[in-house]
Amino acid sequence: MNSSEPITNRKTDHLDLCATDEVAFRGATPLFDEVGLVHDALPELALEEVDLVTEVVGRDLQGPLVIAAMTGGVDRADAVNQGLASVAEELGIAFGFGSMRPLLEHGIRAGYRVRDVAPTALIFGNLGVVQAKSVSPQQVADLIGITGVDALCLHLNPAMEVVQSGGDTDFRGGIETIGRFVREAGVPILVKETGCGLSRSVGNRLVEAGVTWVDVSGAGGTSWVGVETLRARARTRSLGERFWDWGIPTAASVAQLSGLGLKSIATGGVRNGLDIARAIALGATAGGMARPFLQAFNAGGREAVLQEARQVLDEIRLALLLTGSRTPSDLRRRPLVLGPTLERWVPPDSPLARRLLHRG
Repeated sequence: MNSSEPITNRKTDHLDLCATDEVAFRGATPLFDEVGLVHDALPELALEEVDLVTEVVGRDLQGPLVIAAMTGGVDRADAVNQGLASVAEELGIAFGFGSMRPLLEHGIRAGYRVRDVAPTALIFGNLGVVQAKSVSPQQVADLIGITGVDALCLHLNPAMEVVQSGGDTDFRGGIETIGRFVREAGVPILVKETGCGLSRSVGNRLVEAGVTWVDVSGAGGTSWVGVETLRARARTRSLGERFWDWGIPTAASVAQLSGLGLKSIATGGVRNGLDIARAIALGATAGGMARPFLQAFNAGGREAVLQEARQVLDEIRLALLLTGSRTPSDLRRRPLVLGPTLERWVPPDSPLARRLLHRG
């Protein structure tokens, strides 16, 4: 793009659309309703003994929760991101920026200035792998220096880009770019999807490239294909309508990665702490929410986000107690019952498969 105006308009549209339920998946769900946690009526734990401290990219969080990537690059994002990041600071959880492409390509700093309100919070940067292909080491260093991020997400979004008017259509060289960033970026690299999930095959390729952390960002929450469909011109709009529900459900994506050695954050249709507990039981390290926090901010500002995040952490803590789990790691060892659709996604030779309760 030669002008910052189109990307600014797009980011404004994203804020408006993602504050509504218009961009939800229409039929696909994240499949968390097919995760059955086994109740322990004799947990031999006090609620205050449950310890939610979780290590993510070498940092200890006070709970396995990420206020996930949503916005940046437009003036309105300043207030939103400062409010969300300050909650992450207060609660000792993580926060992620939306795409930093406006900062990279146009020098737009709006929405990326949060260190004054979140000096110690774990903050994730965010850059598309297609844009990252042509980024120099100095540009990466500059992005990290300007924003103060602790880790950098490289996002994969081929479905979204093809539907987006004027979006990218050449996705060659992605794995090479990811490997280069792992070796050279100087901060931890996470690879994340944008609402379509990660398969086991992709997981294997990421491991070979040296990746340790991923955000599965599966189907069932915000459809970014849907977001771009609502903004698209006629030709790509028809494609977007057809592929609105495309992707691997979030719970299925977490299951697909079982046993590969990847540490995952589960985002995509995560609506509460019980969903995060279910994701952790499937093998995730943490869970993330984006649209629910944006909606809370729009409804009641920072205080509403703080209340929402505290409620989510309380729900995770109770789920651990009721499964007899003192820590999230304990929960990842507990037996599970899965519904038939989700169970079909579980690799038969994986650690997760060995924890499933079967009839007969």
